Amino acid sequence: MVKFLIRRIVFLILTLFVVSIAIFAISELAPGNIAINSLGNTITPEQEASFNAQNGLDQPAATRYIRWMIGSDWQAAGVVGTQVQRYYDATNNRYNWWGVDAAGTLYQNFTDDSETMKRIELLPGGDRREVTLGPEVWKTDASGRQIFWGIDREGHAGMWVRGEQIETWTPQKAGWTTSKGAPRAYIPLQYGLLRGDPGVSFFTRRPVAETLLPRLRNTLFLGGAAFLIVMPLALALGVLAGLNEGRWIDRLLSIGSLVATATPEFASGVFLILVFSTWLGWFPGAVVTTDESTLFQQPKMLILPIITLTLIELGYVLRITRASMIEVMRTNYIRTATLKGLPRWRIVFRHALRNALMAPITVIILHVNWLIGGIVVVETLFGFPGLGRYILEAALFKDVFAIEASAMVLVIIAVSTQLFADIIYTYLNPRIRYA
Repeated sequence: MVKFLIRRIVFLILTLFVVSIAIFAISELAPGNIAINSLGNTITPEQEASFNAQNGLDQPAATRYIRWMIGSDWQAAGVVGTQVQRYYDATNNRYNWWGVDAAGTLYQNFTDDSETMKRIELLPGGDRREVTLGPEVWKTDASGRQIFWGIDREGHAGMWVRGEQIETWTPQKAGWTTSKGAPRAYIPLQYGLLRGDPGVSFFTRRPVAETLLPRLRNTLFLGGAAFLIVMPLALALGVLAGLNEGRWIDRLLSIGSLVATATPEFASGVFLILVFSTWLGWFPGAVVTTDESTLFQQPKMLILPIITLTLIELGYVLRITRASMIEVMRTNYIRTATLKGLPRWRIVFRHALRNALMAPITVIILHVNWLIGGIVVVETLFGFPGLGRYILEAALFKDVFAIEASAMVLVIIAVSTQLFADIIYTYLNPRIRYA
């Protein structure tokens, strides 16, 4: 059993690695211009080039993938000569990167004339002071240029070249700010996906993890509620239909499940809104949130989305369970148990049910992934702030860091549920325990 699980875990890790490469490649090759999507189609070529350079979008794909996976703070610390760390800037209400000198002081660098380097130091009380650095901070590189590596005021590791008056454009809420004395080269800073930092969203300008996790929590809550309702109900009704093959209750359940399965979510959702919200006024027709606790304080908003998810899932699992139960009840060992005179309830629950659940377990595990990642229609229809809607918005905007992080979350959920399914299989059928 242990060897079986170790093999499965190693296989899942390799799967995650291969899928991460595929996700990154697809996100990079997808049509769309990140700079134009982020800043508008009125930007100039110089502004676009500056934006791409500051965010590392002009760097090779392999470099960007490594930075996305394992971060770039270690690389920046090597060239800057001091540690770097992300710090919440309460003044600007955003996270920013700072260098950390030997005394533990946070600092950022800038120059007005490309000749004299300065730095802004963040004092313990939150105050800031400006310090002028001496000419000895400039180092001569292999090509004879005098360069300086530091952390600029936008939180990038940058390489300044002495005497080069490079102009940079920085997007702000009210427009663009331009300044001279910008770095020649940049290293965008992040901790990396493996350390919980997949990057900063180009749309919200906030860390992706900060916005992704609440959306994932909401989707897990919605999907989990639907799962806890639909799966026991579908299994029970499927077993009931399979045990009454050809009777009126079997026909009723089969036709009802077929109608529920064949009706797309947007149609059943609109129908439920029309009946229970518009006509009867029992439940809200949309999910309106003002803060993170709204969903838990007003659970009535979740009733229609949960029913919509339940209808589509109920039909799939019910029909698979029915077919599996009918097949098992026709096997020879069930007939033998019947001929021995065993009570019907004992035949069903002690002999038939475990084998009949093998096929439904596969469907249920696959539909866990669908509930988490495939409910974009339901979330968009009801305005639910979940992961599916988040992925849709990120894809339309080509917010690559949000897309890549969301896709990896879905993949992790998928492979985790498959591992969970393997463990359940070994319980239901001990013959595959060491396969």
